[in-house]
Amino acid sequence: MSPLNRRRLLQLSGAACAAGATPVWSQDLSADWSPDVAILRQAWETMHPGLYRYSTPAEMAARLDGLAQTWRSPASFRDRFLALSWVTASVRCGHTYPSPYNSPDAVAAALYPDRALIPFRFRWIDGRMVVTDDHSTGDLLPRGSVVTAIDGRDTRALLADLVPLARADGGNDAKRVSLMEVRGDDRYETFDIHLPLILPLKDQAVFTLSDGHRVPAPLLTLAERQTKLSPAASPTGDANPWTLTTRDDGIRILTMPGWALYNSDFAWEAWLGQTMDALTEEGARGLIVDLRGNEGGLDCGNVILSRLIERDLPLSQDQRWTRYRRAPEALHPYLDTWDKSFLDWGEAAQASDERPGFYRLNRYDDDAEGSLIRPQGRRFNGPVVILCDASNSSATFQFARTAQSSGTATLVGQPTGGNLRGINGGAFCFLRLPTSGLEVDLPLIATFPATPQPDAAVLPDVAVATTPEDIRLGRDPQLAAAIAVIAGR
Repeated sequence: MSPLNRRRLLQLSGAACAAGATPVWSQDLSADWSPDVAILRQAWETMHPGLYRYSTPAEMAARLDGLAQTWRSPASFRDRFLALSWVTASVRCGHTYPSPYNSPDAVAAALYPDRALIPFRFRWIDGRMVVTDDHSTGDLLPRGSVVTAIDGRDTRALLADLVPLARADGGNDAKRVSLMEVRGDDRYETFDIHLPLILPLKDQAVFTLSDGHRVPAPLLTLAERQTKLSPAASPTGDANPWTLTTRDDGIRILTMPGWALYNSDFAWEAWLGQTMDALTEEGARGLIVDLRGNEGGLDCGNVILSRLIERDLPLSQDQRWTRYRRAPEALHPYLDTWDKSFLDWGEAAQASDERPGFYRLNRYDDDAEGSLIRPQGRRFNGPVVILCDASNSSATFQFARTAQSSGTATLVGQPTGGNLRGINGGAFCFLRLPTSGLEVDLPLIATFPATPQPDAAVLPDVAVATTPEDIRLGRDPQLAAAIAVIAGR
């Protein structure tokens, strides 16, 4: 079983059950939701392997007590969801959050009320929103526009309020900022969910630009936002979500916006293996693998690595641990997953004095020979560059880390997501809270490094930033730097 990305996991689980649930709040927002906090508390304390990686038990208990108090009192859906988001984000885990992908349809609808989404995609640069794609009527906010306020609220203040609500591992705030951009990578943008929690908008907003101009513009619905998505954002059928281009100088560029191919019939392993073999057969000058915007999914990167090595390559030596051997019976009604073996690890989970309160997981998803990538196909000896950024936080984080540490590729771009201290994931349950109807993703396996590591991302070998002028002119400084690295070999 490959480490799984947090997106689109609903497609592997009890989707029909989730979609059919009718949350209590749809009838009565004065209802007491605090019984759900007791379920959440028990699930986290007995099953979440990274709950105390960055917080003490007392700190987490106090946050859950505060959530119970908020949910006990009459409050709007937004206020209650805000309180939950703050608590889940405080775990500082990139896979712990209330997921719209895994929630009932009514919850997803409530997260996107009315016409309330800003009419452009953007990147955060120095606390300002730099427009990358204008979706307004009449080209009101052209590419490269720098937005400094929304309805008079300074964007730096907005970002400061949004960052604590974002899921990310440890102190990796670059990942949190990345999540609060609108890039067109997701059917449900994290920014679109959380901005209405701190700045309610409806129908129209006024956007202040860096030159002082104030631009009124109509807002979008979720349906309008999603019509702008590329097919690669949600691959289905046997369509290939990746692209391979060949430059005149012989450099190949493999663009991989996502590895979440759980609901796809695309024969990706065969295609990727053939693509990598062809690099040698056709004498490619070099390969650039563009992973920007790719949080992860399946271990697609292993196929790439298998064509870059001449001997077996051990994967991360991080140890894997779980908090339980068997999930508490009382929680079974609320735990949904695609593999019921996650509820009972059996002999694969062994208690150890090395980490009291945990069980060492003995390679439940590895073959008998351990975690290795073996050489396959035609080895490519040319230079390889990986374009990385803060979105790379699950399988792509692991891939970037392995490629850099093994010397098989050069990383160009920005620091990754994830964390060198280890991440939580690999197997999941979807914790369905019965009173509220909300769902919280629950990672079940934690990796911990064998030696102390900094609370940090994987840093690129060549760091390259993007400026507002780059965006306005349509320049790609990371790609230009990658080409220069290969040309210099």
